Amino acid sequence: MNFILPFIPETSLFSLKSKMYSWMGVKLGGNVRICSSLRVRGIGNLNIGANTWVGHDCRIISTSMVHIGKNVDIAPNVLMTTGTHSVDITGERVAGEGKSEDIIIGDGTWIASSVTILPGSVIGEKSLVAAGAVVRGVFPPGVLIGGVPAKIIKNLN
Repeated sequence: MNFILPFIPETSLFSLKSKMYSWMGVKLGGNVRICSSLRVRGIGNLNIGANTWVGHDCRIISTSMVHIGKNVDIAPNVLMTTGTHSVDITGERVAGEGKSEDIIIGDGTWIASSVTILPGSVIGEKSLVAAGAVVRGVFPPGVLIGGVPAKIIKNLN
């Protein structure tokens, strides 16, 4: 895929790209639009719901599960990664045993540009993640999330 996609126009031929990702084992809803510069790495499960947009230069690095709901908008340069380490201050290095934690993004959510979503994050439906945020944790539906580290800025309801 990573050898073929650079030759496909970035914001067209979405049905062809969807078929290619489906062949790779990605579970896609209908009318998913993925820009050609998306990079998917790892052996995890990736589910993307119907009517979702995945923007330019996004990366998904997964060894467990990434679930992106339906009607989600993901802006350019978003990173999602499920791999991390336990902290081990007594071992030879601080990065202790490796582990993987799922990422879940609720329906109708908007992830703005240059957001990093870390392992174990859950973003509730119809939430907005502000540009440049670093998300780690569980967030309820209908909130504006922003900052480094990300926190709830306000309720959108």
